[in-house]
Amino acid sequence: MQHFSKYSLSANRASLRRCFHAVAVLSLAFGPIAVPATSLVGTPAADFALRSLGDSNVRLSEHLGEVVLINFWATWCGPCRQEMPLLNELHAKYQLAGLVLLGINIDEDRTEAVEMAQTLKIGYPILFDERKDVSKAYQLGTMPVTILIDREGVVRYVSEGFKPGYEKRYADQLRELLGE
Repeated sequence: MQHFSKYSLSANRASLRRCFHAVAVLSLAFGPIAVPATSLVGTPAADFALRSLGDSNVRLSEHLGEVVLINFWATWCGPCRQEMPLLNELHAKYQLAGLVLLGINIDEDRTEAVEMAQTLKIGYPILFDERKDVSKAYQLGTMPVTILIDREGVVRYVSEGFKPGYEKRYADQLRELLGE
């Protein structure tokens, strides 16, 4: 059993107070601290309509009854570039089972995004969130962000960032949701 002296307890309290003070100062200076996208799990997915690469509008609510994977990405994001071909494979494998995959680009200018999607031969719809309205609704912080939505329109899984191997988790989660 570890024992704490009176000094260590007061030092820990002082350290904790400094942390809370720093958060308060940062919040005043930069606005409220962002809540991570993972807090969306279990909530209804925010509906949106965005213009696609093919120039049509795509609305999330049109896919109620289907399992939807949304992937937020940007051209300047190295892990996004690494993840997109793997998502393309998941899309090809699970599309006939009922998966809808939507890639949402957050760049301000879509020119490079179009080029990147074509270079990577992305087969799923690419949408553009140039005004960042959808990004804000989904509380983006880290890039990329991948969100899985069940057939009822509820956010079931959120993954922030990407490392090789994450695509296996996505496949497991997709199989679970597609089987429901």
